[in-house]
Amino acid sequence: MLHKFALFSFSLFLMSFSYAGEIFDGLPNKVNPSGKYVFYSHGFIVEGKDPTPIHDRWGKYDFPAVKEGLSDSGYHLIATHRPAKTHPFKYAKQLSDQVNQLLESGVPAKSISLVGFSRGGFITAITSSYLKNKNINYVILAACTSGLAKREDITIYGHLFSVYETSDSVGSCDEVVARRADTVSSYKEVSISTGKEHGAFFTPKNEWLEPVKNWLKRKK
Repeated sequence: MLHKFALFSFSLFLMSFSYAGEIFDGLPNKVNPSGKYVFYSHGFIVEGKDPTPIHDRWGKYDFPAVKEGLSDSGYHLIATHRPAKTHPFKYAKQLSDQVNQLLESGVPAKSISLVGFSRGGFITAITSSYLKNKNINYVILAACTSGLAKREDITIYGHLFSVYETSDSVGSCDEVVARRADTVSSYKEVSISTGKEHGAFFTPKNEWLEPVKNWLKRKK
């Protein structure tokens, strides 16, 4: 009897391990409807072949380290390295198709989150506009420019969490949300002050990483 219990416990362990969070560079072949999925879209500088490019002012964008820092046992992380000269609207369409595949596989909308920084945040906003789903979660990191606030062809839907750096030229998402507040199910925003300007999000700093992961894992 004790032997059977040990085997049962070990089987549960293997099942929990197999469902633990993993990092993918694209949509996984097998989708677990009970799992949670987070998409991360990097900034413009990473587009191309180099995952750790150097910016003259803000230093190294460490895409591998950001992926590792953003990963968590509570969800699967999908972080694709975009090629050079990626068209943001065309890529957002591909991203929305991937989200729809998850939905069609039985993953609830509330279990899907999209996180984007800078150009990746712009792509995330476009994707939200394509999906028009008020139950999906979105995280915008330093991407709510005045230009985005004026673009009536891009509307954010669902639950939105915004993080911006006070020393950066890109600030709050308030104006973006105010333009179509009826499509946003919930909105929360925090500011950080590292003095690193846009480069604050180039590495997995706890200042932005901790509030983002806490929000992603909040009880819905």
